[in-house]
Amino acid sequence: VQLQAFGGGLAQPGGSLTLSCAVSGSTGSIISMGWYRQAPGKQRDSVATITNSGNTNYANSVKGRFTISRDNAKRTIYLQMNSLKPEDTAVYYCNLWRVGSSYWGQGTQVTVSS
Repeated sequence: VQLQAFGGGLAQPGGSLTLSCAVSGSTGSIISMGWYRQAPGKQRDSVATITNSGNTNYANSVKGRFTISRDNAKRTIYLQMNSLKPEDTAVYYCNLWRVGSSYWGQGTQVTVSS
């Protein structure tokens, strides 16, 4: 299983970015997929997850601003990030959790700065 993330970059405060994560390989029984982020000197934290049944969960800090979605046909998940804040600056990682295994993408940098 391989995950490849796209879409990071530089955004101004209040701006928007969309991250994509494409999945390849045999995934088996997926439990959930999601986005995590890690700022310099901090631990990696969950941002948003979506279960196989479509249930979503968001960190309190991004509720109402970020939206996770998926396209099963394209085997891709997305993270629409609106109203970005400087504190959203981090490396964002996508994750796939299946029975017995967890997989990570390579990370994509998101920088929010004026």
